[in-house]
Amino acid sequence: MTPEFPEDSQPLLRPLGESAPRSRRVFLAAFAAALGPLSFGFVLGYSSPAIPSLRRAAPPAPRLDKDATSWFGAIVTLGAAAGGLLGGWLVDRAGRKLSLLLCTVPFVAGFAVITAAQNVWMLLGGRLLTGLACGVASLVAPVYISEIAYPEVRGLLGSCVQLMVVTGILMAYLAGWVLEWRWLAVLGSAPPSFMLLLMGCMPETPRFLLTQHKHQEAVAAMRFLWGSEQGWEEPLVGAEHQGFHPAQLQRPGVYKPFVIGVSLMVFQQLSGINAIMFYAETIFEEAKFKDSSLASVIVGVIQVLFTAVAALVMDRAGRRVLLTLSGVVMVFSTSAFGTYFKLTQDGPSNSSHVDLLAPVSMEPADASVGLAWLAVGSVCLFIAGGAQALRCLLACLCLLHLQCPFHSGLCP
Repeated sequence: MTPEFPEDSQPLLRPLGESAPRSRRVFLAAFAAALGPLSFGFVLGYSSPAIPSLRRAAPPAPRLDKDATSWFGAIVTLGAAAGGLLGGWLVDRAGRKLSLLLCTVPFVAGFAVITAAQNVWMLLGGRLLTGLACGVASLVAPVYISEIAYPEVRGLLGSCVQLMVVTGILMAYLAGWVLEWRWLAVLGSAPPSFMLLLMGCMPETPRFLLTQHKHQEAVAAMRFLWGSEQGWEEPLVGAEHQGFHPAQLQRPGVYKPFVIGVSLMVFQQLSGINAIMFYAETIFEEAKFKDSSLASVIVGVIQVLFTAVAALVMDRAGRRVLLTLSGVVMVFSTSAFGTYFKLTQDGPSNSSHVDLLAPVSMEPADASVGLAWLAVGSVCLFIAGGAQALRCLLACLCLLHLQCPFHSGLCP
């Protein structure tokens, strides 16, 4: 079962009974905030279809060489690291809503710079800006959603955050199948633009308004989101102002889950999941695929499906079981993909002559057909295992939340 939050970390506005009316506008507000993770996913997936197009570009359009290709995918992570720090500062000072509104600016500006790019430096600058926005959105959106949701739907809405990220990746892969890199960047600015419009009509979270001693505004926001303020009360909020102090790490109940949580995050990142997302199409091109775009789309679909499956079965199967299973699957899949490269790197006949959609028949098949599906299958297994691992990782971090007075927005 998912861990219960302690009393001092419950929302500042909570029901006294089960008869309080519910409004569906909370789902609209959650969707508006979830456009941030959707934009985040689109940024992650953008480089996969854009890189092959940029490597084939003819002057005067900018063209990526081998080194620039690596930077084009990886520089997003530098911007996201800075955005995470900026988002942590903004979320408690500017508020959750304003932070989400502000992060749309680097999203749109970054894609605009990429669209107008005349050289490699403009491409890298645009990617850096979108990475900055990703860092802010990935921190603030879960906080906003967890604070506006009433308990019955908080877990459901919280699960949508990671699902929207992988959906954004899939959108980038699908759009990149038919659009070249400039028009793909134009499309990338659409989700944050819609987010700006929708979030402008949404209220600030009642929790943040209460911490700013704006009780009337908090009641108005609660009425908008939940339908009525009848039957609700404001509990003590002393725990809201408790901070984390390094001295607390001396307690075993704090440092043990802290070390476990950080270790899980480190190993999950070192698995190479982000590299697969950034360079999926390039990887399949290097593997001599006839249609690397189709292979990338298949990977994106598998990621969305298994992220949804992990969210549904996590409470029944347990976090530890799914994390272990995911690790085993990822080891097997990376080994299989490495085997594929070894078998095809020197062979005169490879999967570049194979159509992934070739019909199955009783006639003897070229060995490269099986090798092609070995490559796609192994990467899909890796992504499926990574999706389950990431979802379980986010849930396991809730255990750390139980021990430390960290921000309640970390976990739905």
